[in-house]
Amino acid sequence: MVCLSNEQKAELAQVARAIVAPGKGILAADESTGTIGKRFDGIQVENIEENRRAYRDLLFTAQPQEVLAQSIGGVIFFEETLFQTTQDGTPFAKHLEKLGIIPGIKVDKGVTPLMGTDGETTTAGLDGLAERCQKYYQAGARFAKWRCVLKIGGGCPTPLSIDENAHVLARYASICQANRIVPIVEPEILMDGDHDLEVAKDVTERVLAAVYKKLNEHHVYLEGTLLKPNMVCPGQDCPKKYTPQEIAQATVTVLRRTVPAAVPGITFLSGGQSEEAATVHLNEMNKTSDLRPWALTFSYGRALQSSALKAWLGKPENVKAAQHALIVRAKANSEAAQGKYQGDAAGEGADESLYVKNYKY
Repeated sequence: MVCLSNEQKAELAQVARAIVAPGKGILAADESTGTIGKRFDGIQVENIEENRRAYRDLLFTAQPQEVLAQSIGGVIFFEETLFQTTQDGTPFAKHLEKLGIIPGIKVDKGVTPLMGTDGETTTAGLDGLAERCQKYYQAGARFAKWRCVLKIGGGCPTPLSIDENAHVLARYASICQANRIVPIVEPEILMDGDHDLEVAKDVTERVLAAVYKKLNEHHVYLEGTLLKPNMVCPGQDCPKKYTPQEIAQATVTVLRRTVPAAVPGITFLSGGQSEEAATVHLNEMNKTSDLRPWALTFSYGRALQSSALKAWLGKPENVKAAQHALIVRAKANSEAAQGKYQGDAAGEGADESLYVKNYKY
């Protein structure tokens, strides 16, 4: 039997714990070229490599750097970004390492149709993953992300979809760990639909239970992993409105029923929530009295970047304003990860919904 050595396990566990150290979360800057193009379209910026590099540069060099380092434990790169540099020629990975921020990498190849289902999907990218992990490790990446997508409604998610995506996530996690990369396991259940909170709770529980069963069967070392789930939220079109406390309680309840205590941290995706809602919900989870053996923190893309992107508009003279917007949200989410957020980052645009139907990236 091929097993991880004690040295490998220690390295994986140390990296996973560092990413979710108290008050720290993840900046997800792993938008594909196509997705960042859609974001740039909204601010009328051309989707060329230099503009993508300049935008990621302003994120990673946001001032004050000490506040960024106190709030962000890891950054997820798209492959192109891992090999780009700051304005002064320092590789992004090296720049972040100096701040104590751990570089990571999106390694999946996107969703693909699951035949025999009503629009359900699995995720491609297992072929050649081991070799890519070795290349990414040499470039400085120490953790990876793989997104599987499930949907609610019309009999979905089917047992086939749940089982297939759990299996793919377990294979990915096993391959990453064999190559000294901490896997972030991301089974995202979309907010599309009109289902209520109870339905979301039931489906999320079934999906996470299946994921951890498969991780166990594949001998994945849980202490060297992180989970990136959706918060348990009602469907976008649900007529009933729920309080942040109700959403937080539903989410924590599901996690307590399904996620082993060996997992160091749970880094939520924002899933199309507004910047402020994603922060408030995280804060409420960290205020519950329920026993929580894992860190509950963030791995936000849109909910960290939306205001910054709008402030930037592709103009060099707006870089400082964009960086300030990022720092405001990063600090707010750092506080929320400790249950200490007071609502002082709720400004213009922060409550704007970031929901995109059937979101792909």
